[in-house]
Amino acid sequence: MTPKLSRVFKTLLVGCLFVTFTTNAQTTTLEKQTTGSVPSDALPITPEVKIGKLSNGLTYYIQNNGKPEDKVELRLAIKAGSILETDDQVGLAHFMEHMNFNGTTNFKKNELVDYLQGIGVEFGADLNAYTGFDQTVYILPIPSDDPEKLDKGFLILKDWAGGALLTDQDIDDERGVVIEEYRTRLGASTRMQSKYLDKIAYKSKYADRLPIGTLENLETFKYESLRRFKNDWYRPDLMAVIAVGDLDVETLEKKIKENFGELKNPENAKPREEFYSENHEGTFVAIEWDEEATGSQVQIYYKDKGNPEKTRTVADYRDNMVEGLFDQMINNRLAEYSNKPNPPFIFGFSYKGQIIGNKEAYQSFAQTNETGQMEALKTLLEENERVKRYGFKASELKRAKKDYLARMERNFKNKDKRESGRIVNSYIQNFLTESPIPGIEWSYNYAQSELPNITLEEVNGLIADFLHDDNRLVILTGPKKEGLTKVTEQEVIDLLDAVKKADIEDYKDEEVREELMPVKPTKGSIVNKTINHEGQINETTTLTLSNGAKVTFKKTDFKNDEVLLDAFSYGGTSLYSDSELKETSSANGGLFEAGIDGIDKNEMAKMTSGKIVSVRPFIGGNSEGFRGSASPKDMEMMFQMIHLYFTKLDKDPEAFKSFISKQKAFLGNILSNPNISFQIALGEFINEGNPRYFGFPDEAALDRANYDLAYEKYKERFANAGDFHFYFVGNVNEEQLASLAETYIASLPGSDKKEMYKTYDFRPKSGSHEFVFNKGTEPKSQVNLSWTGDAEYNEKEARAMRILGEILSIKLIEKLREEEGGVYGAGARGSLSKIPYGRYNFSVSFPCGPDNAEKLAAASVAELDKIIENGPTETDLDKVKKALLLTRKEQLEQNRFWLSAIRGADYNQSDLNNVVNYEANINAVTATDIHNVAKKYLTNGYIKAVLMPEKQ
Repeated sequence: MTPKLSRVFKTLLVGCLFVTFTTNAQTTTLEKQTTGSVPSDALPITPEVKIGKLSNGLTYYIQNNGKPEDKVELRLAIKAGSILETDDQVGLAHFMEHMNFNGTTNFKKNELVDYLQGIGVEFGADLNAYTGFDQTVYILPIPSDDPEKLDKGFLILKDWAGGALLTDQDIDDERGVVIEEYRTRLGASTRMQSKYLDKIAYKSKYADRLPIGTLENLETFKYESLRRFKNDWYRPDLMAVIAVGDLDVETLEKKIKENFGELKNPENAKPREEFYSENHEGTFVAIEWDEEATGSQVQIYYKDKGNPEKTRTVADYRDNMVEGLFDQMINNRLAEYSNKPNPPFIFGFSYKGQIIGNKEAYQSFAQTNETGQMEALKTLLEENERVKRYGFKASELKRAKKDYLARMERNFKNKDKRESGRIVNSYIQNFLTESPIPGIEWSYNYAQSELPNITLEEVNGLIADFLHDDNRLVILTGPKKEGLTKVTEQEVIDLLDAVKKADIEDYKDEEVREELMPVKPTKGSIVNKTINHEGQINETTTLTLSNGAKVTFKKTDFKNDEVLLDAFSYGGTSLYSDSELKETSSANGGLFEAGIDGIDKNEMAKMTSGKIVSVRPFIGGNSEGFRGSASPKDMEMMFQMIHLYFTKLDKDPEAFKSFISKQKAFLGNILSNPNISFQIALGEFINEGNPRYFGFPDEAALDRANYDLAYEKYKERFANAGDFHFYFVGNVNEEQLASLAETYIASLPGSDKKEMYKTYDFRPKSGSHEFVFNKGTEPKSQVNLSWTGDAEYNEKEARAMRILGEILSIKLIEKLREEEGGVYGAGARGSLSKIPYGRYNFSVSFPCGPDNAEKLAAASVAELDKIIENGPTETDLDKVKKALLLTRKEQLEQNRFWLSAIRGADYNQSDLNNVVNYEANINAVTATDIHNVAKKYLTNGYIKAVLMPEKQ
C-alpha cells in the first residue's frame, strides 16, 4: 500500500501548490470543483494556472513555468483504479496501465518507448505511470522547443486516454512482465498484510482490490475483461490533462483541445461509485509474525466514524493548520524517546490522515526491537493519554508555530524557482481528491496572519476527538523465530485498559539556552582570494584562510532560500590500523548522537525551531568532512555548528548506548530478508581475505564497538581545520560568507600539514566466479553479474564505460522484458574510478523467477557479447547521448549538482572545465570508443551471483 500523508504534510503541501484559475469562452468555467453553492469563505485558487473543462467533461490544468527550460511536464490523471474492478478484473486496472505502453493507435508495440528514448526521454526514470485504488496517472516529460516532439507528446497522451489496441497477442506478451512485477512484491510484509487488511478496510471492497491483483487472475483473465475495464472507465469525464512547463498557455490549451476534444464518453456510462469502510464496535487486534520479517512494528488506528471532509473553505484550511501543529508537537515529544539510553522504539510518530480509500484515522506508529512491541505500544498509548489529560505546553506550541512558518517561508521565497515536475502533482491531487490549491503566496500570508490566533486550547481539544475505544485497530507485526514469544491479543487488550487507568505525569518542557554560541571565537583572516574559471558558468571563488583552510563558494539564483554545504579532508578510516578500524567501524555512526557544547539532540531540536539549518559530520573510508544546508538567514548557525563539531563534540556514553540499542533493534533481524542477506553474503564472498572488511555489523560487532577509541580518533581526524576544504553553493552573500568564514572557520586550530588517504594491497575478487545463495520461501530470485578489476583511470574511457552501461540497459529491457517477458526491470551500470586506486566496475542486475535465472543471465551476457563483438548501434548510442544531455541541461540549474561537481573536481583531482565541455565530450564519444572499452575491460570473466529460494 502507498504510504499516506499526514495532515501536517498535507497542509504544508498546500502551500506548495501552484494553480491558477482563468476562464475561457470555449470551456466550462470552474468556479469551484464542488457541486452546489460556493461557500462565502471558499478557498481561493491562485492565478497561476488555467483550469478548464471540455464539452466531453475532460478537465485540464495549464501553467507556464520556465524551470527547467524547454521542457513541459504532461500528465494524464484518471479517476479509475483497482477499486472499480469486477471480480473477473482483479489486477486489470494496473494491467491496463502496462498495456498503454505496448501498442496504441499511433504507436505499435515497443514503438512508443523506442521513440521517446530517441528524443532523450528515459523509460522508468522519466516516462512512467502508476495505478492506485482510486486512480491511474501517466507521466510524460517532453521537450517544448521542438513543435514536432510536442505534437508527438500530446499524441501519446491522447493514445493513453483511449487508444490502447489490446490485441490478444500483446496482452499475452505482457502477462509475464506484470507477473514479474507481482513477484517483486512477494515477501513477509505482503504475507502479513494479507491477514489484517480486512481489519483496516473493514467490510470494504478495498480489502480485496490491491492494485497488483492476484497471480491466478493475472495468469488466466480473459481478454474481454481487460477491454471492458478500458471501455467503462477510460473516458473523458473521468480524466484530466495537466500541462506545466516552458511554453505559453495558449499553445498548450490549443493542443489539448485538438487532441482531446473529440473523445467521447460511452453511452449509458457506468456511474463512478465511491466506496467506504464500515465502522465497528470495540477494538480489533491483529498480531502477525513471519520468518522473513526484518523488524517489529506497532500500529494504532483510531478510525474516524464519518467520511473524510474536503478542505473547501478558509475555515477548513485553518482546521488543517491546527491539526498540523498538533501532529508536529506530538511528534516532537515522540522523537525525544528515540534519544534516550534504552529507547522504547527506534522511532515513533503519530498523525491524523488517510489510511485506505475514503477512511481517515488518528494513527500512532513505532518501529521497535523484536521483544519490545509491548513497551513501544505502551509508550504510544501513554503519550496520547498524557496529551488528553494535560494537553501541550504553550512553549511547545510556540516552537511548532515557528517551525511551521519557517517551512512556509522557505516555500514562499522559492516560489518562483520551482521545477515543473514539482508543481504538477498539486493539480493531479486537486482533480482526483479536490485537495486545496490556494497557492504559496496566499498560504504564506494566511499563515503569517492566522497562526498567532490559533490557541493552545484549540490544539489540545483535538485529542479528545481523536481517541476513542471503538472503531479502533491495533496491529503488531514482527519476526517469527525460535525463542521469541508471540504477543497475545489479551495482552494488548489488557494494556489498553491499564493505560487508561494509569497514573501518568504531565510532560516537562525543559528550557534551553537561546544562543548556540553566546561567546564568539577570535576571528582569523582571509589571506588570499582567487576567482576560478572567471566568466564561465563554472565560476567559483576560493578563500584561503589564515589557518590553512580553504572555502570555495558559488553564488547561484536557482533557489532563493537555499545554501548547501560540503567539506572534506583526505584520510578517513584508511589511516586507522586494522585493529582500530575493527573496534570503531560500528562505533563511528554513534559519535554524532551526542550533542555539541552541552546541547543534546533534543535540546538542539528546540533551539533550531523556526530555523532551516543542519550540519552533519562524517568519517568515511578515504576522507572525513561535513554535509549540511541552511536558509541564508540561518547561515551563522550553520557555521557555528561547524566550529563546535571541530572543538566541542560532546562525549555522551548514554547517547552512544541509545545508538547501539537502536542499531541492534534495526539490524537484529535484517538478515531474514533474502535480498539483504544475499547482498551481505555476496560482499563477504567478494572480499574474502580482506583484513579490513568487516561486513554486516551483527550484534557481536555492536557489542565490541569502542566508543572511547572512536571518539579519540574523531578528535584526531578533526584536529587540523587547515587540512579541510569547505564548499558552499546557493544564494550566498559573499560579504556575509567571508565574515562567517573568518569568525568560525579561520579561528579553528590549523596548520599546513596535509594528509592523504592510504591505499592497501587487497583487491576484491575479479575474473570468473559463481556464487549461489539460497534464502527465502517465495519463488523469486535476484541475478547480479559483475566485471571488476584494476585500471588506470582515463576520463574518456570513464565516459565510454558509463554510456556502455546505459546502452546495455536499453538492450536488457528489450530482450529480458519485452521479448522474454521474464523481468519487470533490469539495468546495467559501468564506471571507472581513481580513488583509492584506479579500477573499473561493470554490473548487470535484475530480479526474476527462479526457473528463469540461468536463462536470463545467459541472455544478458549474450547481449553484452554482441557489443563486445560488434560495438553498439548508432541508434542506441544516440538515445543515450540525448538522455544524458537532457539530464545535464536540468542539472546545470541545481545547487546539488554544482556542489557535487565542484567538490568532486577537487576530491578526484580532475578538471571542473569538464562541466563546461560536457556536451562536446559526450557528443565526441563514438561507437568505436564503446566497442573498445567493452573489449578491453569485459572479456576477462565475470562474477555471477544468484539468489535462489531455499530448497523445499
